[in-house]
Amino acid sequence: MKINIVSKQTPVTSAVRAYAEKKMPRIKKYFDVPIDVTITFSAQKNIQIVEVLVHVKGLYLKGIEKSEDIYASIDLAIDKIERQIVRYKDRIHNRKHDNDNSFLRMNVYNASSVEASAPEIIVSKEISAKPMAVEEAAMQMDLLNKQFFVFRSAASGEINVVYKRDDGNIGLIEP
Repeated sequence: MKINIVSKQTPVTSAVRAYAEKKMPRIKKYFDVPIDVTITFSAQKNIQIVEVLVHVKGLYLKGIEKSEDIYASIDLAIDKIERQIVRYKDRIHNRKHDNDNSFLRMNVYNASSVEASAPEIIVSKEISAKPMAVEEAAMQMDLLNKQFFVFRSAASGEINVVYKRDDGNIGLIEP
């Protein structure tokens, strides 16, 4: 297991570093393959923020927690990651035993109007679009707590987007 500890505008003591590293076996026990973990510490006023990002075989798990105690933030972030792992493994297990994909509702929408003034692009991000099934992309989006997820369809090889709809369902945009 590879652990990277990053500090943003706040010092990380050796005791905090050791505590965070001591908690990593709680995540490692779920996987037999190498894991990359990045733990980012930051602070806003007297609130301690801990962000844990786990990367294992193309799966990204993210847990962010805030509290006044940095040790509590570490524990809460690790707990969140553990819940995500259990939920992910349960979904994989259920998918293997039940091929009903009815939980995913696919809709394609076209933009009906475009504003006259184009918004400014502030952030640009380059990603590698891993080939995956729509259901796996929906799980990734859910695990990362994002509103949308860009991926390459394993079936067609084209770039697709899954997104969360306001009604709670999931939409799919495909070319």
